[in-house]
Amino acid sequence: MKKNYLVLFALVISMGIYAQSGTIMTSYDAQSAGRGGTSIGVFNSYELMMTNPAGLAFIKNSSINVGLSLMQSKLHFKNSINDKDSETGLSPMPNLGYVNKSSKGDSKWTWGLGGFTQGGMGADFSLNNELYRAQSFETSDGGNTYYPLKGDYELQDYHSKFAVMEFGPSVAFKINDKLAIGASLHVVYSMMEFQMPFGMNPSIMQGEAMPGLTFGQLFSMDPAQGGFGYQEVTASANMSNLSTISWTGKVGLAYKPNAKLSIGLNFNLPIALDFKKGKATMDMSKQFEDAMGRSVYGFYQDPDHQGVPLNDAIQGIGAGFAQMGIDLSKGVSGEYDLDLKMKMPLSIGYGMSYQASSKLNIALDVVWTNWAKAFDKMEMTMSNGTNSNINTMIGGTGFDFDFPLKWKNNVTLKVGGEYAFTDQFTFRMGYAYNSNPVPEATVFAITNRSPFFDL
Repeated sequence: MKKNYLVLFALVISMGIYAQSGTIMTSYDAQSAGRGGTSIGVFNSYELMMTNPAGLAFIKNSSINVGLSLMQSKLHFKNSINDKDSETGLSPMPNLGYVNKSSKGDSKWTWGLGGFTQGGMGADFSLNNELYRAQSFETSDGGNTYYPLKGDYELQDYHSKFAVMEFGPSVAFKINDKLAIGASLHVVYSMMEFQMPFGMNPSIMQGEAMPGLTFGQLFSMDPAQGGFGYQEVTASANMSNLSTISWTGKVGLAYKPNAKLSIGLNFNLPIALDFKKGKATMDMSKQFEDAMGRSVYGFYQDPDHQGVPLNDAIQGIGAGFAQMGIDLSKGVSGEYDLDLKMKMPLSIGYGMSYQASSKLNIALDVVWTNWAKAFDKMEMTMSNGTNSNINTMIGGTGFDFDFPLKWKNNVTLKVGGEYAFTDQFTFRMGYAYNSNPVPEATVFAITNRSPFFDL
């Protein structure tokens, strides 16, 4: 029996994030994209290696497939001091696969080998941040006192890039003419980088400022009690070189009771992403500039200090920091080794398709994704800090920090269909609804928010 090969090149342009559920792509080839991402119960594409490997058993021919999606993140961020669109750019998201259908008609085995962009997110903004403003000192009372004056905002870069790719084999076994099982075992590669002003609770600073008082307590204490009154401390953070290799698996069931109806079930294992040997810079210069302004203001609240020249006041404040072990001449910017842990979620999907006529096929997918467990937090460990001042405030050369995400579980509903006008022309249309997993409390500028619907 002669083998038949199908070579397909698909170009799918996904505007905004309207091809994603959370960070996960809703489709991996042009056919399913046209149907709103429905594929779990449609047994005709190499994409089944990602969505239901059991369905490979019902594919009729061997095939080689290459696909490319172009994702454009176009986001908008608005708060009391910003109302801006993100920078736009296209990110390539390639997919490729080979499905082998045995030339022996009685073979029960079908296998495939593929590489897929599972998903990701990314954004670039230039935004105002309340801390990052020009600061000068003005005088009052005829030069007897000084106070800090905030000027123009200094735009800050907010950048993120996160990608997850899967590579590996899939196999399907046809139990009988109606029922098949299948599995995929994939190697996972992931990378991450982000840059932004990074806010932390002052309690992270466990170094001793003076007997019985940590720097965290000093920075959060009410100014009336001699503190700075901060609810958070901020550093300009740049985290890069984060990559990891992991693995994942998928198990599927395909049932085709007759020529018209197909039903599929799929279970995706969670993916542990353990990023090692990344690099981070943490620059607290702007935080200390603001703290110096508050110190100057507090200095002149003492009637005995009125009339003291500004430079003398600043030198006196610097001497106070020196007594705490802070040498301002060394700055407050350091480099760290960075490890980060997070997960991609477990998901369970159900799909079905119905061949209503020789030309019309309709399909439905429902996918539940366990974001609440996977995207509860990012666990970061910074070590080998290079700045002595930051080390003194932190109380060591590194620290652990849990970045809260608190995503919610979500359900994605996809419906779609295709109508074959001719052998050469098929019209497809689909719709996908996503319950948004990203809570308002933890959404931030460089996080893609999941759309409520795709069309």
